[in-house]
Amino acid sequence: MRTALWIIINIAVLTVFACLIFLVIKALKTYIRSKKIKKEKVKTANILGEVLKSQRIECKMTREFVAEAIGVSRQAVSTWKSDATDPSTTNLIAVAKLFNLSPEELLKETRKQSEE
Repeated sequence: MRTALWIIINIAVLTVFACLIFLVIKALKTYIRSKKIKKEKVKTANILGEVLKSQRIECKMTREFVAEAIGVSRQAVSTWKSDATDPSTTNLIAVAKLFNLSPEELLKETRKQSEE
């Protein structure tokens, strides 16, 4: 009776250990894949910052004007260009309207430049 109980306990411990190993391997795979996604996000953010800057210059607007027009600080506009942060969806829509573009056109320009 004790031997059967001991065998059941050992099987349970081995099962838990095997599950833990499986979860660790799965987590490592996810982490490794996330590096590629992070690099792609940085690349896209760089391009978005460049698109926003080029549109601002094309429309002959200063960072101060853009910031005041959409109700954010000049530093916020600067961080979009320097890729420290991305504009929120609301701010992206406001900037697109300010540049007389639809948000879709602004994002298409970002996508077009990322494919080049």
